[in-house]
Amino acid sequence: MIAAQTLPSMSPDTYLAYERESECRHELVNGYLYAMTGASDRHEEIAANLLSALHGHLRPRGCRVYGANLKIRVGDDFFYPDLFVRCAQERGDPYFKTDPVLVIEVLSPNTQRYDQGDKRLAYQSLPSLLEYVLVTQDRPRIVVFSRSETGWETHLYDSLEASLSLSSIAFNLRLSEIYA
Repeated sequence: MIAAQTLPSMSPDTYLAYERESECRHELVNGYLYAMTGASDRHEEIAANLLSALHGHLRPRGCRVYGANLKIRVGDDFFYPDLFVRCAQERGDPYFKTDPVLVIEVLSPNTQRYDQGDKRLAYQSLPSLLEYVLVTQDRPRIVVFSRSETGWETHLYDSLEASLSLSSIAFNLRLSEIYA
């Protein structure tokens, strides 16, 4: 999260109308806007590798993967994750979704603390979410938070020879392909 705009607190409906007309993307957290900055080339390469692999894997299964331009709504807050997957049959609102099974964030220096903390907790409050994934962009390191019967478990993948395993969508991919 970067810096709050100098606008008054907004309701979700006002935010959605504003965001449709805005030239740049904003997240809405506790009624306040936060401008989204651009990403590095490495960030985009990793996100594209994951998007491509997930799209090919999910297409025959009826689930869809979305990139960084579609929002997730959590209560009255709205976030732009780097990638997310949903498996619902109904399309829902065309500008945001509320029921991801998987959310992936490629960490940036400016946002990593937020992605690992408050944003993670917000996403984990969604009943549909089964896995939350944090991908470090400058070295092979992926942390997966998986919902279990007793809470959330953490799995670390930190070698190019390792395979990322996402049980929520029965997906495996070598880190060497993600970081290619």
